[in-house]
Amino acid sequence: MRADLYWSFRSPYSYLATRRYRAIGEQYDVDIALRPVYPLALRQPDFFERNHPNWLRYTMLDVIRLAQFHGIPFGPPRPDPIIQDMATRKIAAEQPYAYRLTRLGQAASRRGKGLEFADEVSRLIWGGTANWHEGDHLAGAAARAGLDLAELDAEIEAEPEALDAEIAANQQALEQAGHWGVPTLVFEGEPFFGQDRIDLALWRMQQKGLEER
Repeated sequence: MRADLYWSFRSPYSYLATRRYRAIGEQYDVDIALRPVYPLALRQPDFFERNHPNWLRYTMLDVIRLAQFHGIPFGPPRPDPIIQDMATRKIAAEQPYAYRLTRLGQAASRRGKGLEFADEVSRLIWGGTANWHEGDHLAGAAARAGLDLAELDAEIEAEPEALDAEIAANQQALEQAGHWGVPTLVFEGEPFFGQDRIDLALWRMQQKGLEER
């Protein structure tokens, strides 16, 4: 079986879902293909400015308690993959982290290692690692996913337009499947949005005959 996981490096809910979907792919005979999309802040730059003032505060409260509930390490990203003025919620024009990460994720997906790469990198970003973008942090995460960071970086330098086209196609496919947010797993055309729909997605796949490896 195959399912597509639409996912963002800036989404804490994506982080909370990743290792659980990875565990499902290891335990069950299903190929979960990561299809990264750019963070909402890049897709809809005014989203945070026009949202309710309580939105961000509640989201962080919810994410922290979910991480505690599931026993998943969590810490605010240092630095945030999106450069943003938290007082005004305005998104900066230059976004070096988000573009690099998402293109790296797509390059990893080309190699069939997208979910593994996303899991290892998101553990750095959202798991409390300071300065995750410096030193050998990302290289180590790539290696744990079975990839070579230098090779991935060379690819994103050589093919940014092609990778961006694939990422845009991911977003289009997500919307065609009936949703727009992440994390969303799509199985046989049916979307399952949110880290709280993982058990439901597994149940549906088992209905269709999913078996353990």
